[in-house]
Amino acid sequence: MVLCTNAWSSPALPKLLNVPNPPLSITSGDGSWIVSIQAIGGIFGMILAGLTVDRFGRKWPFIASALPVIAGLWTMIALAQTALLLYIARFLFGISYGVAYGIVPIYIGEITSDGVRGAAASLITVLAKVGILFEYSVGPYVSFETLAWLSMVGPVLFLLTFVWMPESPHYLLGRGRIAEARRSLQWLRRTSAVEEELNCTRKSIERTTSERGSMRELFLPAYRNNLIIVLVLTFGMQMSGIQAVLSYAQTIFSQISSDLTDAQMFIVLGVVQMVTVSFPVFLVDRVGRRPLLLWSGVGSCIGLLLVSIYFTLEAAGVNVESFGWVSFVGLLFFVISYAFGMATVPFAIMSEIFPKNIRAHANALFGILSGVTIFAVLKLFQIALDNVGAYLPFWVFTVSIGLTFGFVFFYIPETKGKSLDEVQEIIAGWRRKRDPSKAVYVD
Repeated sequence: MVLCTNAWSSPALPKLLNVPNPPLSITSGDGSWIVSIQAIGGIFGMILAGLTVDRFGRKWPFIASALPVIAGLWTMIALAQTALLLYIARFLFGISYGVAYGIVPIYIGEITSDGVRGAAASLITVLAKVGILFEYSVGPYVSFETLAWLSMVGPVLFLLTFVWMPESPHYLLGRGRIAEARRSLQWLRRTSAVEEELNCTRKSIERTTSERGSMRELFLPAYRNNLIIVLVLTFGMQMSGIQAVLSYAQTIFSQISSDLTDAQMFIVLGVVQMVTVSFPVFLVDRVGRRPLLLWSGVGSCIGLLLVSIYFTLEAAGVNVESFGWVSFVGLLFFVISYAFGMATVPFAIMSEIFPKNIRAHANALFGILSGVTIFAVLKLFQIALDNVGAYLPFWVFTVSIGLTFGFVFFYIPETKGKSLDEVQEIIAGWRRKRDPSKAVYVD
């Protein structure tokens, strides 16, 4: 639905900064605000999702988030004559994006069976990469205005298809709408034999809805481990710099000496992301969450290290023109490794580690923290490029992903193939031991 918004800036900004007679004139400072302000809108979107998802359900707030995108945001960008209109459009995009990402992990976690929940949640990122590949492949070859009109196709297709999906059985059961929940589950499972699952779900909901959940409840000692996992996943995903790489890809590539053009490197990056991010869908419920996150952390750190060294040597005056391919390979290795775990697995984990009565608040917290971190990374990245050099942010990203590996190793247990109740018991009983690959279960 809003999958193209993150990658739109990468092909769009050079058309405003570098080409003769742009449709509107902006500075690099304006460009950094255009890129980063969407993250601020995302914070408000996540809050809005938290306020509506338990009151109005999962389906209709999600659909409502697409309406402003279709109704005018891409139109506003296509017709913009001032940077202010781009700021407004990007901020509103952020709200729609935040609502969508605040609801999707909850919805997927509730409609899928235990054996495929991780794979289904990982599809969030796979489809996001499809949108990114579209922007990367089409953006360099069409005008600024045409790119905006073409980007409207995704939200329209979403609205035409998702409207036929059922509401979450968990939400319907929580509202006492048992007959509707049964029909929803029968549609999702493609069988009428759903009474056992329906009864188990109803009992689980009854255990967790005796009190109305609140944001404050997230900070109770009982959810300490859950909260640690949220913090690790949030800062691990965003401080890796992936959003900066995606949003400023063409700008970064322009500083790398290579036989490929910026646009060609652009497309290679998009294809690699889309292909690689598909693998965790098949592995997350077989190999497990922890191994994918750990492998992803190691590979991402190696890739970022290569890029950091390249830009450091370049800043020191060393002639690295013949080694531009090393930094490009390092960047691709980072993207591949990140896509293999860090880009997908956190959504699978976030969809299952909190009980129903506070799940929406947990997702809202995840979104708020992500929004603040993304805004800081995107805004400061351009400042660092203009005033220091690309080596500084890439060293920060390298150290951050290394620390994330350590935190995942010590604080995140394995939850593959477990029911939502079992996952929450595992998280509550998780303790560090000499062999952290083994979780401790506490009755």
